[in-house]
Amino acid sequence: MSRKKPLPILENVTMTDVAAEGKCLARIDDMVVFAPFCVPGDVVDLQVTKKRKSYCEAKVIKTHKYSDIRTEPVCKHFGVCGGCKWQNLPYEEQLKAKQKQVYDQLSRIGKIELPEFSPIMGSVKTQEYRNKIEYGCSNKRWFTPDELKNMPKSDAPEDSVFRKADNSLNAIGFHIPGAFDKIYPITKCWLMDDLHNDIRNEIDRYAKATGMTYFDLREQHGLLRDIMIRNSNTGEWMVLIQFHYDADGDEERALALLEHVAATFPQITSLMYVDNQKCNDTFADLELKVYRGNDHIFETMEDLRFKVGPKSFYQTNTLQAYHLYSVAREFAQLTGGELVYDLYTGTGTIANFVARKAKKVIGIEYVPEAIEDAKVNSQINGIGNTLFYAGDMKDILTDDFIKEHGQPDVIITDPPRAGMHPDVVKTILRAKPKRIVYVSCNPATQARDLSDLDAEYKVVAVQPVDMFPHTPHVENVVLMERRS
Repeated sequence: MSRKKPLPILENVTMTDVAAEGKCLARIDDMVVFAPFCVPGDVVDLQVTKKRKSYCEAKVIKTHKYSDIRTEPVCKHFGVCGGCKWQNLPYEEQLKAKQKQVYDQLSRIGKIELPEFSPIMGSVKTQEYRNKIEYGCSNKRWFTPDELKNMPKSDAPEDSVFRKADNSLNAIGFHIPGAFDKIYPITKCWLMDDLHNDIRNEIDRYAKATGMTYFDLREQHGLLRDIMIRNSNTGEWMVLIQFHYDADGDEERALALLEHVAATFPQITSLMYVDNQKCNDTFADLELKVYRGNDHIFETMEDLRFKVGPKSFYQTNTLQAYHLYSVAREFAQLTGGELVYDLYTGTGTIANFVARKAKKVIGIEYVPEAIEDAKVNSQINGIGNTLFYAGDMKDILTDDFIKEHGQPDVIITDPPRAGMHPDVVKTILRAKPKRIVYVSCNPATQARDLSDLDAEYKVVAVQPVDMFPHTPHVENVVLMERRS
């Protein structure tokens, strides 16, 4: 039996450019090499981890020279937790890379005529910009190589005595890429207001002090399972704790934790919980219980108020969401007499945001609970010119639907990362709106859809918007006008 040929080490490689997924790249002869957690200008030794015909993936094993543009990551968990992969890249360089990403994908994949792009709109805040974070709870703590190296032999996590003797493997934090059942413990995350760190750390302290079991994803047992924390620009806080009752007294232990959290953090205005017996952490189909306070919080945008529940979708960068929606509203060029279709409307944020400048707005969304939130948000704000429909977009948006509700003057579409279904694109073409405003969180699938629309519509404006600093993700807003 032949042994696999060991993968090579590449020495003194100069990284040259930013690549997808937060990686950096270098070119060696005809081979492109991708590596994470480095920046253009770094001179490094790379251990190849995956080799293909025209490219390979690698990890940095030694740094000979740091790039002049490199910046020091603010987070001590950088490089381990899997998030904020660009913290070592100055924000100005991040914006350049995102601008280039949008241009490359629209031009390379779309292969259509494009106007000059507007400069990317940077995020108002680059730290504590999120309004929602979810943390996993696990009885399988992830240890970094350095932690394992410095750990006394008797404390090695492989030791079954250690595993059974105490709760040292229990952790609250983020799932490690490539190890779905393991959690890396987080003590301070810079993505959200620091109060959320206090809440998470106190839950962890109390749970360990009282001997509470943490969830085992493989074996499907353990009481403490998942934590979702939300806040809003109105100063409200929501905490949802997922439990997994599998022993006598678990409900009482869960309620004791909730009481401790409520007493310790009076800032929490919505404290909720659920017993999740499913094999995954999703809770959209579960009945949630309110332990203290309300079942919602409110966000504001201009003079509008939006009710946000634990199951609601709301852009996680509140300040930047306003700028994103303002671009979409500006591109729509509403004068007050237009019929607007808002596709993939979610909780109706965009629909309600543009409604006062339109004659009528019709929102369509797959999730029924989101549509109910959209209706409530219209009522809260005294908006009477919106209609909302729940169902699969390709099944709802049909020729008959348009015949019944009217031909739209403007279509605003904000689909998920997969983009629009081909049937939806065909229906839009038959609907013949004057303008299409396409908001996308994935310029690659946006480029594909723009190409399908190009025969009848011309791209006249492109505005990238950064919603997620320190990550490779970027939103993009495109205005298309019908060809005469």
